[in-house]
Amino acid sequence: MRGPLGAVIGRYPSSDGTTHLGGIIRHNKKCRDIAVLVIFVAFWIALIVNSSFAFNRGNPLRLTYGLDYKGNVCGQKHAVQDLRELELRYWLSPNQVYQSGLKDSQFKLANARSICLLDCPIPSEDSLTWVCDYPEGDIRVSLNDWIDMNYDYFEFLTPEMRNSSLQLQGPCYPVIFPSVNVYWSCQFIVKASNVSLKHWRQMGGVNINEDIVIDKSIHEYINSHSAVLKRYMADIGKAWPVLIVCGGILPLFLSVIWLLMIRHFVAAMPWITVVLFNVLIISVTMFFYLKVGWIGNDAISPIIGEHDPYIHVFVRELTHLRVVTVLMTFIMLVAILTSIAVVRRILMATSVLKVAAKMIGEVRALIIFPIIPYGILAVFYMFWISAALHLFSSGRVVQNNCNSNCCAYDLLEKKVICDQCCGYSILYTPHIGVAILFHFFSCYWATQFLIACSSTVIAGSVASYYWAHGEASPEIPFLSVFSSMKRLLRYSLGSVALGSLTVSFVESIRFLLESIRRKLKGSSHVPDSWIGKAAHQSSQCFRRSIEWTIKSVNRNAYIMIAITGKSFFRASAIATELIMNNILRIGRVNVIGDVILFLGKLCVSLSSAAFAFLMLDAHKYRSAHNKISSPLLPVVVCWALGYIVATLFFAVVEMSIDTIILSFCQDSEEHGTAQYAPPLLIETLGDQNEMQRLTQGPQ
Repeated sequence: MRGPLGAVIGRYPSSDGTTHLGGIIRHNKKCRDIAVLVIFVAFWIALIVNSSFAFNRGNPLRLTYGLDYKGNVCGQKHAVQDLRELELRYWLSPNQVYQSGLKDSQFKLANARSICLLDCPIPSEDSLTWVCDYPEGDIRVSLNDWIDMNYDYFEFLTPEMRNSSLQLQGPCYPVIFPSVNVYWSCQFIVKASNVSLKHWRQMGGVNINEDIVIDKSIHEYINSHSAVLKRYMADIGKAWPVLIVCGGILPLFLSVIWLLMIRHFVAAMPWITVVLFNVLIISVTMFFYLKVGWIGNDAISPIIGEHDPYIHVFVRELTHLRVVTVLMTFIMLVAILTSIAVVRRILMATSVLKVAAKMIGEVRALIIFPIIPYGILAVFYMFWISAALHLFSSGRVVQNNCNSNCCAYDLLEKKVICDQCCGYSILYTPHIGVAILFHFFSCYWATQFLIACSSTVIAGSVASYYWAHGEASPEIPFLSVFSSMKRLLRYSLGSVALGSLTVSFVESIRFLLESIRRKLKGSSHVPDSWIGKAAHQSSQCFRRSIEWTIKSVNRNAYIMIAITGKSFFRASAIATELIMNNILRIGRVNVIGDVILFLGKLCVSLSSAAFAFLMLDAHKYRSAHNKISSPLLPVVVCWALGYIVATLFFAVVEMSIDTIILSFCQDSEEHGTAQYAPPLLIETLGDQNEMQRLTQGPQ
């Protein structure tokens, strides 16, 4: 049975019986959950070591551009040749491409001879053109001259070199098929040039296969899961200005505006929030419809640069975008119907927001305080995203182990070589996968930790306001926010680290279970009976309930940590007991207030997503080397960053409401009646007896 908290959160008597002022949430505290704080420090050290490995081994260019037959990354200036302008990967031998696409072939496209070019070659209309290997050895042509010659130095070849070229063994190869730039790889179009084929056969060249397999082989390589994942990660690196503007600056501005409007237009804000939410979710859904081509002609295209408008290449990114569009349509319909249902409760939300608005007016530093954790998170995210890009590209470039016959002329050896013609690939070892998982976990834990710290500081300030009778009192320190920060840093960092770790751990388990569920769904282990399906759905519901309960308990635990200075689990127990004892009184008020605040966060995040769509529609991100493969991931990241920023700022209102309500419950339990509660709060909670006592005064 816990004792009263008045000696901690209110005035406290001294040994001589007099009552001291200024004793609000100050004394009788000590450091808690120190072991978890030590673990948290070790975690940061591990994160720095992990990121150092990424920066040392990674090369983000690998996420966008392919490797040539020497293992160089196209577009990299520090290769054996300066390839900074040569960003496109081109496969020289059409027969090798054809062989790699055969169903039972052991030859892989990764071993087909490829070089880096400035643009994709197309056949000539009146003659046979060639694409020759990098000039070296006896070929006295500079790299720049080779580019100016359209990669064709066939006229300088010796008879031996010409003969090997006619055998499709280089150093020069005929341009028989047109090709287009699909995500920096030259995709062959199975429409051979009759003129080029005629000249090739007249010169005595070997037979060239014209089957559609040539098209499919490169298409499957471009659409492989690893290639799509790399392009998604590369999109984040290319769209960094969009992330800064739409994921950082815009939500900061909108969140501050929302807080100021809550302060001055509290009665209208719930209505404005609901209407704005509906408008924004419809707008974002329409943007998705535009990008998949279901409305208008602005669908994403994987082809870079000018091309025949009748050429269409299908990629996985478009499929993903269509799935998300259907999902957004469903979410939009459910959200609109839900918001309509909430309208009837808006007046109650207005009442509870008025209490928070009055508190913000008294403790004005709370409006600008979230800028501090916002700045810390901004620096952390810039570091984390940069490390993530390097981590995803930190594999080792190794030569493949192949037993295929892929003979090619070596300009340095001056002969055809058949025993060292395997291509290069990027090898990702298992420890890189573990490092990536740890990197994502670190992001979630660090984010939860900073949000928890911010919430705890706000709770400490608001509690000071409540226990001073809800007025600007001399008992509240002039800078109550900074006093609350000082108490957090001195006593409660370990408890906050434990709470954020709990949420992160539960979310990680949920993610793993969801991954297993999806794999089982795609196999034969899906339950067929109605009992199995019911059990499956029940487990899903139970899992989400546990997740929501833990997050809710954590938030209230941070409040009690700020008030009492107890350890995390002890504070959770106190908060849970208070809520359960007063569930009927506070439940309806708190829930509807949380709904309006949640809609407000979605308004900010949806605004970030909408502006991200607009910025990504600029020419810069639709062509040349800055072209993104799909707006999906940058938009989702901007939405997530916007939601996190909104969470930091909206916590001022959210934690204010929760702290005042918990303080009200504790006040009522200790004194029988809420002696410290402001009249507006009592009116909101519907306590008529208390309201009468306050309005009539003592008899």
